[in-house]
Amino acid sequence: MVRTWPDHADQASARMMPCMTPEEFRVAGHVLVDWIADHRRRIPDLPVASRVSPGEVAAGVAEVAPEHPEPLAQVLADLDRVVVPGVTQTQSPDFFGWFPSNASLASVLGDLASGGLGALGITWASAPALTEVEEVVTDWLRDLTGLSAAWRGAIHDTASSACLVALLAAREQAGGLHGGAPLVVYASTQAHSSVDKAAILAGYDRRYVRYIEVDEAYALRPDALAAAIAADVAEGRRPAAIVASVGTTGTTAVDPVASIVQIAARYGVWVHVDAAMAGAALLLPEMRWLGDGVEGADSFSWNPHKWLGTILDTSLLYVRDPGALVRVMSSDPSYLRSATDGQVTQYRDWGIPLGRRFRALKLWFHLRLDGVAAIRARLRRDLDNARWLAAQVIDEPGWDVVAPVVLQTVCVRHAPVPELGGDALDRHTLDWAARVNDSGLAFVTPSLLDGGWMVRVSIGAESTERHHVHALWQLMRDAAAGRAMGSRPEGRSFSAS
Repeated sequence: MVRTWPDHADQASARMMPCMTPEEFRVAGHVLVDWIADHRRRIPDLPVASRVSPGEVAAGVAEVAPEHPEPLAQVLADLDRVVVPGVTQTQSPDFFGWFPSNASLASVLGDLASGGLGALGITWASAPALTEVEEVVTDWLRDLTGLSAAWRGAIHDTASSACLVALLAAREQAGGLHGGAPLVVYASTQAHSSVDKAAILAGYDRRYVRYIEVDEAYALRPDALAAAIAADVAEGRRPAAIVASVGTTGTTAVDPVASIVQIAARYGVWVHVDAAMAGAALLLPEMRWLGDGVEGADSFSWNPHKWLGTILDTSLLYVRDPGALVRVMSSDPSYLRSATDGQVTQYRDWGIPLGRRFRALKLWFHLRLDGVAAIRARLRRDLDNARWLAAQVIDEPGWDVVAPVVLQTVCVRHAPVPELGGDALDRHTLDWAARVNDSGLAFVTPSLLDGGWMVRVSIGAESTERHHVHALWQLMRDAAAGRAMGSRPEGRSFSAS
């Protein structure tokens, strides 16, 4: 029986109404799924970048929570009216910003199943399926990406959390914070900002987070790393961890992991490999070279919620020795003990949170309903589209590809006249990138490289085909030349509820 939402005359009875019943949920769920499907279908017609001003979304929401149930139709109307305009449409085929943030509908179903089950993942006993399905799907992806059976995996929320967990384990392996001499963490100048954040949260002194020089391909230089470690050891400091990047955020550069692990082995330093976006490429046999040397590392993380397409938040952290995590993060309160302790995986001891969602269902649904072959075909399509765009840019006068195209990201710069440089070139770059984004027709992200601004075109939205990349290339040229561009309608209205 579908709930009848009461008017103010029925307030007394409303207070006695139970929460939504399964039958009411069934009806509302069908309506919501229809809304999601319709929304996904209309995404290509929406402005890619959100155009709201600060505070505009909040102003469209009621100031106080409702005392009594509201009609589902009203809630969905507010989704359209308030929420959708306040979202940058990362599922758009014309989204080329940051990195892909795909949310395949197959994995959305897994997310719905996870929420519907409402499993409590605090121990194996609280939800055996939560633990064991996670073990299975992390093993699936371990095998699919070419890792050996020596690795064990767990699902975290993001690569930032995975990096924090790895640096906590590295800290204790190196003797902890109270061993006297300061601990040192090393990463390249192109490493993600989460490395610095994780190091500070793990208690390392920011003065001893070393950023190592990179080569002409923006990859960490092993000779510079070896020299930095030797200098720290000579001066009495303790090298604790190296974070190697496979697919840096700026240019998708790949650090030489094999050389890094050899250097680390001389000093007993923990090596964490961050392949947040690029890890998906390891599903392709022809891209397995990206993982050269990883077998010698201590931990390895990547995000299926980026290019692979599993909905947020789904990040994988693999370790060769789970005991290194358990020794740091184990907790054993009496109320969580059971007869199965010692026989099963207790993921609460592999990371920071005690409670866990059934995140594995997102991967389980995604891989089973879409299939690995289709995912591989899409990854190859994106790589091919990136190479196509790079070729167009190289052939166009005044345009340049400013970093090697390793994966699906093309870094470009336009100089209208050869002599333009410095601040003037930076202003021009930021101006034409803003014109692209303000049009609502596409979204790209400017970034600093070698002290100057360039524009990253990150290809990899699930629905992006060659004709979308072709349209972006025309849009970029129009924007850089100051020519008139079309735009997508705002399609929004805001008013206080």
